[in-house]
Amino acid sequence: NLQNDSWIVASVEKKAVTRNPLPPFTTSTLQQDAFRRLGFGARQTMRIAQQLYEGIELGEGPVGLITYMRTDSLNMSEDSLHAAGDFIKKEFGEKYAVLPPRRFKTKSKGAQEAHEAIRPTDPLRTPDSIKEFLDQRQFKLYNLIWRRFIATQMPAAVFDATSVDIKAKNYIFHATGQVMKFDGFLKVY
Repeated sequence: NLQNDSWIVASVEKKAVTRNPLPPFTTSTLQQDAFRRLGFGARQTMRIAQQLYEGIELGEGPVGLITYMRTDSLNMSEDSLHAAGDFIKKEFGEKYAVLPPRRFKTKSKGAQEAHEAIRPTDPLRTPDSIKEFLDQRQFKLYNLIWRRFIATQMPAAVFDATSVDIKAKNYIFHATGQVMKFDGFLKVY
């Protein structure tokens, strides 16, 4: 019975912790995230991505909204990186932009480096600005792809992390907690 025993705070440790944005989507990470966040199966995800890639009628003719969706590359074009940075500065302010643009390296050998990662063809085409032209599933997937790409060009989130060890009898209880200091990329993803 620990109720009547004395509880002693053995240690308290505080530190800043950063969390970096994830890389842009490849085929497999898009399928995983679409399943986890949207409940879409792999086949359904690829069918909808194919529609977004081939083109959606936006009132000015069909427009391809995303880059090719069968890729294992993390490359992103310079134009897309600068467009994302400009959008972030305008929409969220200077503190949410990263300079120079963040790039990711593909780790897998033999990756298709000719292709880019899955990203919006125009970062300025926000999900809400084209929502009326998309069905519900197309909107959800485009929103996921757009937010993941924009987040790649935003700074890390920063947390104050505290861990406490409390002794009682022969037991040590360990408790941890985090408080967000700066939301960074979590503002969009």
